[in-house]
Amino acid sequence: MAKTIQAAIFDIDGTLLDSVDLHAQAWVDAFAHFGVTVSHADARSQIGKGGDQLLPVFLDETRVERDGKRIEAYRSDLFKREYLPRVKPFPGVPALFRHLRGEGLKVALASSGKAPEVEHYQGLLGVEGLVDVVVSSDDVERSKPFPDIFAAALQKLAPLGAEAAIVIGDTPYDAEAATRAGIRTIGVLCGGFPEASLSDTGCIAIYRDPQDLLDGYPDSPLAQ
Repeated sequence: MAKTIQAAIFDIDGTLLDSVDLHAQAWVDAFAHFGVTVSHADARSQIGKGGDQLLPVFLDETRVERDGKRIEAYRSDLFKREYLPRVKPFPGVPALFRHLRGEGLKVALASSGKAPEVEHYQGLLGVEGLVDVVVSSDDVERSKPFPDIFAAALQKLAPLGAEAAIVIGDTPYDAEAATRAGIRTIGVLCGGFPEASLSDTGCIAIYRDPQDLLDGYPDSPLAQ
């Protein structure tokens, strides 16, 4: 009998990489550079969205139009320069990807990050040659919680449909976006979002981190 699940679509920041606090601080610093005070906790609560969805949380429409692109560009440069060298992978990612591929699943990366960041992250994670599909915010018009990124991943995974895939993510925005794309979601807690927020937004199973998902694979939704 063929496996029901044939593809695993992974978010990156907070799911595979310990980077959420660093991204939040880069946003805090970028906003401060433009005279806007944002707390680390408030910035952190929005990580998982792309800049197109994050900026309007803290700026009115006029300010987004006037300064949004400059703030986002400043943040991107600052993150690469000051924070990217401090990003570390969570345990078990290459082993998890190898196991999934050994089980016959395709592996996709679907991130709200920019394409150069996502490319760098594959090397940092040690998963070159283990990924079938990559989608970044550069491939879509709207970032999470809109479904565009996961819908684009499905297009690249065709002819597989939404019922044959599962998203693995650490934020409620991942779960919201996946649900809107018709895909079920496994949540991981390593990004720091509360378990209740992941459950409330539709995660069908929750694990501590990639290693915990690998250890629990036989009983996970991925093995169905």
